[in-house]
Amino acid sequence: MNTNTYTLTGGQLSPTCSELPAELFSRWTEYIDGSERTKATYTANIKRFSEWLEVNGIRHPERADVLRYRDELKAKYKPATVHGYLVAVKLFFQWLEQEKLYPDIAKHIKGAKVDPYHKKDPLTSRQAAKVLDSLNENTAAGLRDYAIIALMLTTGLRTRSIILANLEDVRTLGEQTVLYYQGKGHEEKAEFVKLSEPVLKAIQRYLEARGGSPAPNEPLFASAAHRNTGERMTTRSISRIVKNALKAAGLESERLTAHSLRHTAATLAMINGASLQEVQQLLGHKNINITMVYLHTLDRTRNTSTDRVTAAIFG
Repeated sequence: MNTNTYTLTGGQLSPTCSELPAELFSRWTEYIDGSERTKATYTANIKRFSEWLEVNGIRHPERADVLRYRDELKAKYKPATVHGYLVAVKLFFQWLEQEKLYPDIAKHIKGAKVDPYHKKDPLTSRQAAKVLDSLNENTAAGLRDYAIIALMLTTGLRTRSIILANLEDVRTLGEQTVLYYQGKGHEEKAEFVKLSEPVLKAIQRYLEARGGSPAPNEPLFASAAHRNTGERMTTRSISRIVKNALKAAGLESERLTAHSLRHTAATLAMINGASLQEVQQLLGHKNINITMVYLHTLDRTRNTSTDRVTAAIFG
C-alpha cells in the first residue's frame, strides 16, 4: 500500500504540507452515511485530529500517535466526549485503508469506557410539578415555556424534536390527539406521541395567546425574542428555558438539564407501571438495551440490601 498518496498533515499531495486537503475532506464527507449534522460532527472531529498532528509536527502518523492522542483527550475530557472523537478517527482511518490511501493505524484501538448509566438525573413527580408551578403563565412566552416543558416531561421528546415540530404535526389519530415528530437519525416525522389532556390544553392556551394566523407549516413553538419573533426556536434556547425553570424551582445542578426531562418521562412511566416495551416505544429507542438502562437503575434503587444491613446494625 502506498502510504505517501496523502500525508495527513498535507494541504497538497506531498509530505511537506500543513493541513488535510479539502478534496480529501470532501470525499470523506460523501462516504459518511448519516445526516448533515452527523457529517458535520465527524468532519469537525477529524479536523481536530488533523490540527493536533500539525501542532505536534507529525506528518506520517502511526498507531502510537493515535494512542497518544487518545490519552491526551482522556486527560482533558469526559469519557463520552473522548469516545466521540475516537469514533471519528477510527472511521476515518478505516476509510483511508479502504481507499488504499493510508493504512488503518487506528484498528482495534479502544476508546474511553463510557458508563452505561445516564449522566443526567431525572426529576421526581413532585419536582416536575414544582418546575411547572415556577413558570409565569401570564405572558405568551410563559405559556409557551409551560407547554414545552409539560410536553417534554410527559413524552420524553428531545429538544430537537420540539423545535422541528410544526402546527400541522398536531393531528387526530382515532380518539387521541397526537404530535408527529422527527426522531433521532430520521429524516421524516414518522413517529408520534400522544398528547395528554393537560398538555393539549397548555398548547392551546399558548396558541391563543400567541395570536395571529400562522400557517400549518410554521413552528408549533415560536421564538418570542425581538430579533426573530415568530421564527423557529433553537435547541439552545429551549435548554436555557428548561435550565431557568429548574433554577426557579430551586433545582439548580449540573446533572439537571433539558435532557433530564426525557429521563423523567421514562422513569416516572416505569415507576407507575409501564412495561419496558412501552417505555421503549415512548422514547423511540430502536434498541431495547438502551431502554434497559432505566430498568436497571430502578432495580438498583429498589434493592433492599442497605435497609436490611441497617436494620441488623441499628435495630
